[in-house]
Amino acid sequence: MNRTIKIGFAALALAAVAPAFAQNETNAEGPVGYTPVAIGLATPVQLPWGLNRWDVYGLDLNLFYSDAPTMVGLDIGGLATRVRNETKALVIGGLANIAEDNVYGLRATFGLNYSTKSVYGCDLGLFGLREDFCGFDAEFLGSYQRETCGLSIGGLVTVATEESHGVNIAGLSNITKNARGLQLSGLFNYTETLSGCQIALVNYTDACPSGFQIGLVNIIMQNVCPVLPIVNGYF
Repeated sequence: MNRTIKIGFAALALAAVAPAFAQNETNAEGPVGYTPVAIGLATPVQLPWGLNRWDVYGLDLNLFYSDAPTMVGLDIGGLATRVRNETKALVIGGLANIAEDNVYGLRATFGLNYSTKSVYGCDLGLFGLREDFCGFDAEFLGSYQRETCGLSIGGLVTVATEESHGVNIAGLSNITKNARGLQLSGLFNYTETLSGCQIALVNYTDACPSGFQIGLVNIIMQNVCPVLPIVNGYF
């Protein structure tokens, strides 16, 4: 009788876990569910096991490295964090925060803030690298992106390969294709088209439809006086 009962319980347990194994096989390339809390050493050595296939809605705390498909809440990785889908969170990584989709929220690190897509919110770190940025960005060395919108502060340089809307402040140089707002640096500002203000020792733009430059040397190539000291503007 006891043996029969044990066999029955074993069969029930097998029936209960079999769908989970089947689900794991079916969804080998994507998330299998979500968890409110994930704690461990480094993904996937954590609870729940194999978090890199579980979305996190809540807390993700790993001593070394965290990895999740989607992160919403608070994400802390002692060395680095990685989110492969959308991030809506406060993210803290010792050396790097890596996002493979859009980021909404605040990220802080002593190293690199990276995203293959756009960041909306606040990035604090050593260097920022992403497609687009909108919000407040303060990087000890600098940042590189396609477009910026808001306030960007780089210890050495800020680069926007296409558009800059708002305020860019850098210890050495601000570089963008089209500047709409303020470029303030200790040495050199560069833009092809200026609609706003440049302040540095040397300021350069090809054209200035509206705005002015303040510095030791101010260059507006498409102007009556291309080079002027102290102040130059469109006229």
